[in-house]
Amino acid sequence: MRSSDGRPNLVIRTHSPSRRLILIGVIVLIAAFALYIVYELGRFNAGYDRLEVAQQRTELEVEIERLGKSNRELRTQLAELDTIRIGRAREQAEVTRTIGDLQAQVARQTQELAFYRGIVAQGAAAVGVKVQQVHITAGTKAQHFMMHVALVRSVRPDSVAIGSIALSVDGATADGKPLTLDLPALTPAKQKELPFNFRYFENLDQDVVLPAGFKPEKMAVEVRSNKKDVAPASQSFPWTVDAS
Repeated sequence: MRSSDGRPNLVIRTHSPSRRLILIGVIVLIAAFALYIVYELGRFNAGYDRLEVAQQRTELEVEIERLGKSNRELRTQLAELDTIRIGRAREQAEVTRTIGDLQAQVARQTQELAFYRGIVAQGAAAVGVKVQQVHITAGTKAQHFMMHVALVRSVRPDSVAIGSIALSVDGATADGKPLTLDLPALTPAKQKELPFNFRYFENLDQDVVLPAGFKPEKMAVEVRSNKKDVAPASQSFPWTVDAS
C-alpha cells in the first residue's frame, strides 16, 4: 500500500512461534488435567474407591499366595497317595501270588490225603473190618467218658471177623506238653485192647478216665486182626464230646 504522498507504508509484525507452542502445550496440559479430574469425579460418583481397591488387590494377592501354597501341598499329597497306591498294588500282587501258592499247596495236600486214605482203606480191606463211627459221651464224673466204637465189615461177610482194637488219645498236659495215652493208661483195670467177634457189625463201649488237667485233641483206633499175616489198620478221629 502506498501513502498519500506516493510512498509505501511500512508495517512491522512480531512473529513468536515458541510462545505459541508453549501456550498450546499449557492448554493441552490443562485440558488433560481437567479430563483426569472429570474421570476421577466420575469414578468417585460411581462408587469407586482407590484405597478400597488397593486393599482388595492386596487381599487377593494374599489369597492367591495361599491358594498356591495349598496347591503345592495338594500336589505333595497326591504324589504320596500315588506312592501308597503303587505300594498297595504291589502288596495285592504279592498276596495274590501267596494265595495261589497256598491253593497249590492245598491241592497237593489234598492229593496226598487221598493217597493216604487209599492206603488206610487198603489196610481196612486187608483186616476185613473198618471203624464206621466213633462217639464220645461225658460220664457222671469229671474226666470220665464213654467211648462208643461202631465196627463194620469192609469186605463180604462170608466168615466171622475176629480180632481186637486198641485205643489211644493224643492231647496235652496242663503245662502244654504233648502226651499220648494208650488204653491201659485210660482204664482203671489197665485193659490193653478190646476184642471183637462178629459177622456184620458190632458196637464196642469202653469207659475211660483222663488225668486231671489233660486236654484231649484226637482219638486213634487201631484195628487188629487175629491173622498173623495181616497188618493192623489205624484211623484217627477228633475228640468231640456229644451233647447227649
